[in-house]
Amino acid sequence: MAEITTKRRGELVRKVIEVLKDHPEGLQAQDVLKQVEDSITLTPFEQSSYPNNPGVRRFEKIVRFATIGPVKAGWILKSKGRWTVTEQGLKAYKDFKDPEKFTSEARRLYRQWAANRPEPMEEEAAEVEAADVSGTYEEAEESAWNSIEQHLLSMSPYDFQNLVAALLRAMGYHVSWIAPPGRDGGIDILAHTDPLGINMPRIKVQVKRRSDKIAVDGLRSFMAVLGDQDVGLFVSAGGFTREAENEARTQEKRKITLLGLEQLFDLWLEHYAKVEEADRQLLPLKPVYFLAPSK
Repeated sequence: MAEITTKRRGELVRKVIEVLKDHPEGLQAQDVLKQVEDSITLTPFEQSSYPNNPGVRRFEKIVRFATIGPVKAGWILKSKGRWTVTEQGLKAYKDFKDPEKFTSEARRLYRQWAANRPEPMEEEAAEVEAADVSGTYEEAEESAWNSIEQHLLSMSPYDFQNLVAALLRAMGYHVSWIAPPGRDGGIDILAHTDPLGINMPRIKVQVKRRSDKIAVDGLRSFMAVLGDQDVGLFVSAGGFTREAENEARTQEKRKITLLGLEQLFDLWLEHYAKVEEADRQLLPLKPVYFLAPSK
């Protein structure tokens, strides 16, 4: 990375944060990289490919490398290929407008992180190791999640509904009813905490495989079918608007939980061992092990 100066690193990461500022809920890495590229002029070095890997352009790797320090500093979060800027990152963006000072502060915080590792190593060696591991891990995670996300979004609504029911069973709940095709009256699944459905609460579930976010009106329509002794679970592949999330969070009488696609997958992965074999075919998983970046 000798061709990339401290100033250039700062310019690139500040552009990353500039892009993420407009997306408080985060943005997929490939979209961040595309928007950063569109907003700057790439140097010939950044446009070039690696000699031993002609199909891989340097620019994307350079940006990923440059974000390692800011990630360790707590300025940027990365999860399943989604990058999000934190409040600390926005503050650093505001406080350190000079790209070199911005990078220096990120490196200072990075050195603090490296020094607290169980086996501290030389700064340069630590950074190179982190770059190699983080880059490989990030790209593998992004690729895996993109495949999983596309699989879930391409499922039929009823397979997606059955997947949610299978997850509830794996979590120890007793599913008493799954809505057949047709109008469902706002309820897709009924579940209970005991086999006979005698004990309260009763769990009412609505499942939406739509890719767009559920707005507050859609959430209120679901809450209208919840009784005093019911717990509501709303699963939406497209997630929820901020207003809908706030509405659910501030409920005093009705108990309701919202699940987006990532949270649904995390629960599926957590309880996968208890998912029935036939149900696993809805979203079959196989672990592939990578060396993970140091925490």
